[in-house]
Amino acid sequence: MKVIGFAGYSGSGKTTLVERLIPELKLRGLRVSVVKHAHHKFDIDHEGKDTWRHREAGAFEVVVASDRRLALMREFEAPAQLSVHHLIAELYDGVDWVLVEGFKSSDLLKIEVWRGAHGKEARYADDVFVAAIATDTPDALPEATLRPVLDLNDPHAIADWMVAHGERFNYDPELYLRNHV
Repeated sequence: MKVIGFAGYSGSGKTTLVERLIPELKLRGLRVSVVKHAHHKFDIDHEGKDTWRHREAGAFEVVVASDRRLALMREFEAPAQLSVHHLIAELYDGVDWVLVEGFKSSDLLKIEVWRGAHGKEARYADDVFVAAIATDTPDALPEATLRPVLDLNDPHAIADWMVAHGERFNYDPELYLRNHV
């Protein structure tokens, strides 16, 4: 499995880029999963549904499945600080690429999504895990870089770059979990 992060400030286009990369990678015959960082109060369940009622009754985990989909909801009794590596460990083994959105401070190789118009500072100069920068304004980058600069508006070219450099993104779960548990 190959794992790559996408980091950037809110509104930079991370979600749109990931959304556009998924079909590009699928066209190449690759199976893609996504790990997304969310705010602490998110919910995918709805009041009144059976699964919601089970959670409200105190179930630690609820798994709901059909012939097309599976969802696992786990309730923590106290706030849990799960690393991105813990979340990747929850994924299915047969995936080719995992696209990680958020987790900008993680120790995963990542593409920084940066827009000059937002006026936010870039992270690539101080983050050794930034493998490339995807931007719509390459001439506005605040510092020169030897890292690849990718066209944020060309997901086909970004997917080509990812696949061509795929070996860089091989993920060894044993290595990461051994060093992060």
